[in-house]
Amino acid sequence: MTPEEELAPIKGVAYMDGRFVPLAEAAIPVVDRGFVRSDVTYDALHAWKGRIFRLDDHISRFEASMRGLHMSLPHSGAEIAGILKDCVRRAGLRDAFIMVVCSRGVPPPGTRDPRLCRNRLYAWAQPFMNIAEPRQQAEGFRMILAKTQRIPSESLDQRIKNFHWLDLTMGLFEAYERDATVAILPAADGTITEGPGFNIFIVKDGVLATPAHGMFEGITRRTVTEIAADLQLRCEIRPVRAEEVLAADEIFTSTTAGGINSVTWYEGHAVGDGRAGPITRRIHDLYWQRHDDPALNTPVDDAH
Repeated sequence: MTPEEELAPIKGVAYMDGRFVPLAEAAIPVVDRGFVRSDVTYDALHAWKGRIFRLDDHISRFEASMRGLHMSLPHSGAEIAGILKDCVRRAGLRDAFIMVVCSRGVPPPGTRDPRLCRNRLYAWAQPFMNIAEPRQQAEGFRMILAKTQRIPSESLDQRIKNFHWLDLTMGLFEAYERDATVAILPAADGTITEGPGFNIFIVKDGVLATPAHGMFEGITRRTVTEIAADLQLRCEIRPVRAEEVLAADEIFTSTTAGGINSVTWYEGHAVGDGRAGPITRRIHDLYWQRHDDPALNTPVDDAH
C-alpha cells in the first residue's frame, strides 16, 4: 500500500498553523520539536449532534497546559474555539472527534533552545470515534494490569496532556499478549493510574473510586464525578490500590473518545456477572443525556 493509499480513508479538515487543509493532506515540519522531542501539548474534544461538549472547559485546560510547558499562542481562547468549530463546519460533520495541539515549533538553525521557537497551533476534526469497537461496546473491555509503570508525575506532570505515550503503548502490547484489549498502568507505590487514553473508575458496595494522582484528569472523568454527585453516590478521588480493582463489583473507563465503557473481564476473571453493572449503565446513560444540556454544549454554527 502506498502512502497515498494509506491516507485516502482519512476524512476531515485540519488547521495547520494558519491554513485549513483536508485532514489527509495535513502535515507538520519534521524538524518541529513537537515531532522530534514530543515537545507538545494537546486537548481532545468531541462534537455530538452539531454541538461541542464542554468546549469552554477544554479550552481552559488547553491554555493551562500551555502555561505549564512555557508555551503561548497569538490566539485568545475564543479564537481557538472558533478555529475548532470551523474545522467541524468545513468537514461537514455533526458528530466529530476534535484535536487541538500546541507544538513548540521549529528551532532556529544552530540552536536547541526551546525559548527561541515560535509555538504553532494545529487542530483537526474527523468523524467521531470510540476507543471501543462495536463488539467491545456491547460486551465490555477485557483489561489487565500492566507491568509497565506509568511515567511518574515527578518526571512529568500528567495533568498536562501530552504525547508521551510509549509507556501506555507498551502496556497496550502487554494486553494484546494476554488476550485482553486494554491495560491499566500501575505506579511504583502499588496504586493504579490510567490506561491508553482513558481514566478508570471502580465500584465496590455502591461506592465509586477513581485515582487521585499519576494520571491525566479527564473532562469525562470530571463529568462522571458530577453525575455521581447528582445521584448522591459517593465518589472517592483517592489512591486506588491494584488489589481493589481485582475485588471491584464494577469497573468502567471514561474518555472523550466514546464516553463510558464497561470492563467486564479483568486479570483473567469476570467482573461481577460479566456484564456492565447497574451503576455503570446508569452513569453511561446520564453522561449522554448531558449532551442535550445547553449549559454544557456549544453549537458549532453559533458564534462563540
